[in-house]
Amino acid sequence: MLRELVAHMKAHTEDVGTRFAEEARRIHAEEAPERAIRGQATPQERQALRDEGIEVWALPDFDRAGSSH
Repeated sequence: MLRELVAHMKAHTEDVGTRFAEEARRIHAEEAPERAIRGQATPQERQALRDEGIEVWALPDFDRAGSSH
């Protein structure tokens, strides 16, 4: 079930890569179009976004984990 959820999220979000924190802030400040994004952020970046009132979630990356289940 979690795999299906992550696959759905990947299919319906824009991958902004390592620019995730920057782009999330731009969207929050209405400096960029509102849209669903995903990408990479450090634990510190995720916490800083939360502290700024920006909701973020860390999802497992099954592709990178090399899991076969």
